[in-house]
Amino acid sequence: QVQLVESGGGAVQAGESLRLSCTPSGTGSSISRITMAWYRQVPGDQRELVARITSGGNAWTPDSVKGRFTMSRDNAKNTVYLQMSSLKPDDTAVYYCNMWPIDFGSWGQGTQVTVSS
Repeated sequence: QVQLVESGGGAVQAGESLRLSCTPSGTGSSISRITMAWYRQVPGDQRELVARITSGGNAWTPDSVKGRFTMSRDNAKNTVYLQMSSLKPDDTAVYYCNMWPIDFGSWGQGTQVTVSS
């Protein structure tokens, strides 16, 4: 199992942007050949898939965030990113990265994103 660490969250105003990062916590763990994804969760709700990217860099986002969220990766840095723009209050959640399909042993602590109107 790969332990993942998310960063880059924060409190912003509606319409602003954030870039989240995710990388393995230990040396020797590589995610460069793994399809990775970003998920988000609001307390009381299920985790929601918001972006996915293959090892080759083909990215997908659901209609709910399409055009606003972009997932990318830098395999040399062993890091995946989520660029979020035009943020809305409804985007407020804890954001997590994980594999796709999910590896339940790899959940990190997540990073909080709070968007105020």
